[in-house]
Amino acid sequence: MKIKSMLLAAAVAATMGVGPAMAELVFPSLSYRTGPYAPNGIPFADGYADYLTLINERDGGVGGVKIDNPECETGYNTEKGVECYESTKGIGSGALIYQPLSTGITYQLIPKATADGIPVHSMGYGRTSAANGKVFEWIFNYPATYWDGASIAVKHIMDQEGGDISGKKITLVYHNSAYGKEPIRTLEELSKKHGFTFNAIPVDHPGQEQKSQWLQIRRDRPDWVLMWGWGVMNQVAIQEAANIRFPMDHFIGIWWSGSENDVLPAGDGANGYKALALANPGMDYPIYEDLKKHVYDAGKAAGDGSNAGTVLYNRGMYAALLAVEAAKKAQEIHGTAQITAAQMRDGMEALEITADGMAALGLPDFGPEFAVSCSNHGGSGVGKVQQWDASAKTWSVVTDWIAADRDVIDPLIAEDSEAFAKENNITPRDCN
Repeated sequence: MKIKSMLLAAAVAATMGVGPAMAELVFPSLSYRTGPYAPNGIPFADGYADYLTLINERDGGVGGVKIDNPECETGYNTEKGVECYESTKGIGSGALIYQPLSTGITYQLIPKATADGIPVHSMGYGRTSAANGKVFEWIFNYPATYWDGASIAVKHIMDQEGGDISGKKITLVYHNSAYGKEPIRTLEELSKKHGFTFNAIPVDHPGQEQKSQWLQIRRDRPDWVLMWGWGVMNQVAIQEAANIRFPMDHFIGIWWSGSENDVLPAGDGANGYKALALANPGMDYPIYEDLKKHVYDAGKAAGDGSNAGTVLYNRGMYAALLAVEAAKKAQEIHGTAQITAAQMRDGMEALEITADGMAALGLPDFGPEFAVSCSNHGGSGVGKVQQWDASAKTWSVVTDWIAADRDVIDPLIAEDSEAFAKENNITPRDCN
């Protein structure tokens, strides 16, 4: 893979006339390595940084141009996140992409980044209706959205219940923030369609105290519990569920509530817990051979190496991969290696991820195939379900890719994005 990658980089550089004095491609990282959300923020930031380091060390950058990855600590605080954006957007020749790993920060950056002409990729988080590229020209959330996740979870429940969930009770335990509230409207619509009773229970930041919420769940006796949690909230919720002996195989977290850090503290009590997945877990992929050689053994890793192969490390790596592939596409479209933020946006909008492409990158059968377009910034909208084995301390994928219910999701996206366009005097683009 190394030789193939180096030949590709050399060919692109030769075509574009790249010299050794080129500026860098700036991919700022709004990370959080401190505070109650650090157990989730650290592995993501490590995976993101290590993949970009691999591209620099193994391939000489993207099309011969090195990547600069300045980190700015947000503490998962929206105000600090905006400050980080403002302090990093002008680094070098200008930031090309932001991936803030926070729905709250994403909401604040949507108008700012749009005005500045810098693309934002909120991968599987952020404002779901940003999937409508006609309205949100600079915002992307591929390969799947929160509303896709809500539908995928309900589809899995239907599969487990023999196809009929009328009369069943489904409760959502959610982080009381813009992030946690995202799936509520979708679950309300799905409850009307499928006839289940829906109840939503908030958990205030950061989520270390949940006794009253789980006492309510014990009284209500729902058939299934869904969770939109993050950071310490996930660990506490899973422990509380175990304490009231809620059946773990009927407890499903969104993909941000399904890391090793979320389940390990509950020990055997977490056995059988389920979570959605944007990609497969583990490190049985050829890319890890290159990471070991060019990053870990070279002493260039972002962290201490303990997070390699974990769910959130892999997701950070995946986010970086998608940014790099979009930069390659932008270079190809515009015939220049030193791309601008506007050209990066074009690359993101023309991005196509195929099974063969992922295999060539050292991650075969890792994530879904999808294509981005002018009108679709949300990708394919599919996900899998993974289940925790407490004795083996591993996640196992227990389903194939599950597609969201587009008959429900797409009208909701159209309604919300059109309302946003009206409120902000935006004329939707013509994507025909």
